[in-house]
Amino acid sequence: MSQLFPKLPLSEWVETVVDVMDDRLGFLFDLISAAIGGTVDLFHAVLTGLPFWLLLIVFTLLAFRAGKWSIALFTCIGLLLIENLGYWEHSMQTLALVLTAGLISVVIGIPVGIWCARKDAVQNVITPLLDFMQTMPAFVYLIPAIFFFGLGQVPGVIASVIFAMPPTIRLTNLGIRQVPADLIEAADAFGSTYFQKLFKVQLPIAKSTMMAGINQSIMLALSMVVIASMIGAKGLGADVYRAVTQIKIGEGFEAGLAIVIIAILLDRITQRVGKRKNV
Repeated sequence: MSQLFPKLPLSEWVETVVDVMDDRLGFLFDLISAAIGGTVDLFHAVLTGLPFWLLLIVFTLLAFRAGKWSIALFTCIGLLLIENLGYWEHSMQTLALVLTAGLISVVIGIPVGIWCARKDAVQNVITPLLDFMQTMPAFVYLIPAIFFFGLGQVPGVIASVIFAMPPTIRLTNLGIRQVPADLIEAADAFGSTYFQKLFKVQLPIAKSTMMAGINQSIMLALSMVVIASMIGAKGLGADVYRAVTQIKIGEGFEAGLAIVIIAILLDRITQRVGKRKNV
């Protein structure tokens, strides 16, 4: 059936924009790639350079400090199991990718969320972009990431950041907007500046909501590790992907179990940090 209107050359438009960006902003993409790659390498060097037993103690104490003794016990047993199965180094590679993606999501997401909370016009523009970022299939993000940054861990982090950042922005915006108006009026009555209100009133009260957003961003970043392995990102995702392609059910289960342990560990710790009483 013939179309009533001619087909829009949307794909050609997108490719033209991408080509122009690559020609004119290639130096910027190189800087971003170097910064992200350096951050991942730094996390990986620290996590793999320290002895296993020392990291086990550090993670267990961190879990105990953040929550209950049961979380610390799970952390200890879970990490011992990962080491026993032989996935410790790959787990640290995955953790380095997740920490980098989470760090970028927080560094960018919190200021954008604060900006959205301050101006309704900004929120009206950012919200559709966040909807687009969350509803677009994750595999689609790999195409421009590969084009601009090649294969490897950097495009995997970029795709993870795009997929994981929206919850941090949304819940930062929501948390600040939910601060009681009478507290804002009291701060204004005492002559507080905008930044004094932000750092001494709004952010402390919105902390639990913001931490929920950060928690979700970390979980979404971790969920991208298998997809990122398809474009050369290392870690547990590569083990799962290799097991799927070679139909090795046992190895896939082991690598998947290691991902689950890391996910539960990060989820419980960030949840407990968000629920801790503000001083």
